[in-house]
Amino acid sequence: MTDAAARHVRQQLEKRGQGLGIRLGVKTSGCSGLSYMLEFVDEANPEDHVFEAQGLNLFVDPKSFVYVKGTELDFVKEQLNEGFRFNNPNKSGECGCGESFSV
Repeated sequence: MTDAAARHVRQQLEKRGQGLGIRLGVKTSGCSGLSYMLEFVDEANPEDHVFEAQGLNLFVDPKSFVYVKGTELDFVKEQLNEGFRFNNPNKSGECGCGESFSV
């Protein structure tokens, strides 16, 4: 998790007022097959992989872990757009709009 991503996640957790951290996962979706998903975690699942990054907890379920292992989570602002960027060394391709990827 980059400094920018950690700052953004920390701000969102503070606004929300609760949460153990965030969950990074994948789901079948999009034109390339898989899409990333992020959600707040209020209760950990026993089977989760839990990583500490920048003082924050990042939770990954076992099925998603094989697709996101080694991924760097970044948060970027480009002109009027802002959002998370996933620098995934496992991906073999992605769709033109960047919303989905394949491994």
